[in-house]
Amino acid sequence: MSTNSELQARRVAAIPRGVATAYPVFAERAEGSELWDRDGKRFIDFAGGIAVLNTGHRHPKVVAAVKEQLDAFTHTAFQIVPYEPYIALCERLNQIAPISGEKKSLLFSTGAEAVENAVKIARAYTGRTNIIAFSGSFHGRTLMASALTGKVAPYKKKFGPMPGGVWHAPFPVPQFGVTVADSLRAIEYLFRADVDPVNVAAFIIEPVQGEGGFHPAPTELLEGLRKLCDQHGILLIADEVQTGFARTGKMFGIEHSGVEPDIMTVAKSLAGGFPLSGVVGKAAIMDGPEPGGLGGTYAGSPLACAAALAVLDVIEEEKLVERANMLGKRIKDDLQRFAQRNDTVAMSAIRGPGAMVAFDVVKARGGDEPDADATKRITSAALAEGLVLLSCGVHANTIRILMPLTISDDLLAEGMARLERALVVANG
Repeated sequence: MSTNSELQARRVAAIPRGVATAYPVFAERAEGSELWDRDGKRFIDFAGGIAVLNTGHRHPKVVAAVKEQLDAFTHTAFQIVPYEPYIALCERLNQIAPISGEKKSLLFSTGAEAVENAVKIARAYTGRTNIIAFSGSFHGRTLMASALTGKVAPYKKKFGPMPGGVWHAPFPVPQFGVTVADSLRAIEYLFRADVDPVNVAAFIIEPVQGEGGFHPAPTELLEGLRKLCDQHGILLIADEVQTGFARTGKMFGIEHSGVEPDIMTVAKSLAGGFPLSGVVGKAAIMDGPEPGGLGGTYAGSPLACAAALAVLDVIEEEKLVERANMLGKRIKDDLQRFAQRNDTVAMSAIRGPGAMVAFDVVKARGGDEPDADATKRITSAALAEGLVLLSCGVHANTIRILMPLTISDDLLAEGMARLERALVVANG
């Protein structure tokens, strides 16, 4: 059996550098909130496959559902020979989406694919072309999704002209000195200087920015966007790819605001590790495109649909929405305690709803100057401690915590103790 180092050498030789890998450790097996690498080392998983594993690695009910579907059939292409799991999942999504009135859903494979199709649907329904996104946002790596993403490197660098009709407004972040009033004022400037609102199809926004640093969208901003949408006939798209399915202490992140979107994109934890995404929206809007204009060969895989139906059952049965709030409180309490020590790296801005928690690494206690180098030292030290941990943020100085919501209390405590040691080690 190949070791980590042997696999890393093969990986470098066979796979282009554009597919970055955070760590040179290779998974051998995983269960719940733990995984083991090819060298036999055990890790506690605080990354969750980038928010994909809210129900953990290989949840028994998810595995059982996939095995049952595997014994029936694996693929027909829904556009050729449809099947019930696709319909049943869309019915469930329609039931739980925080959108009033009649709803419809359709399925795809990745978050970026869901975003691309949400844009297509918005344009088809409104007859307009322009989309307004926000700085610091992340919507995927396909060309339109990259254009919507509010960060140049690495998502747009060297990839040539981005698709037209995409505009960005500043996202309000207190530590960046940007307020909600600044954001709304910038949109009004866009309307006067660059794009007539009658030509804007949609705003797209993450209820909590993911890659941008786990910054929640203030309720006042979402209310302001809803008002502008209603005033100008613009649609509001909530990108729930990372915030959905109990992560924020609500089924969907937008629910914290009470603001109703017209369209939602979902993916990541929807199918417990299987590639699946979707778009949910008001029925009249979703019926905007012509027949045949939407779909995909692998979109709505029957195996992934079976997994997703089991995931929704697990979220309900194990009360993962409520558990996310309890886990988040414990994590934030621990982080506050760590921040008060004088032998850890300097920490600030502990934040996030539910179990979507992050903090910034700064150069001095009480300051806000980002320290990207110290952030790298933390993730490296955590790996050495047996903890898989991710960074993010516009300034690469945010540590994000995305452990499965099914994690046991004891395993969470063990993981937080490992994080505490990493914060000390990284401080030198």
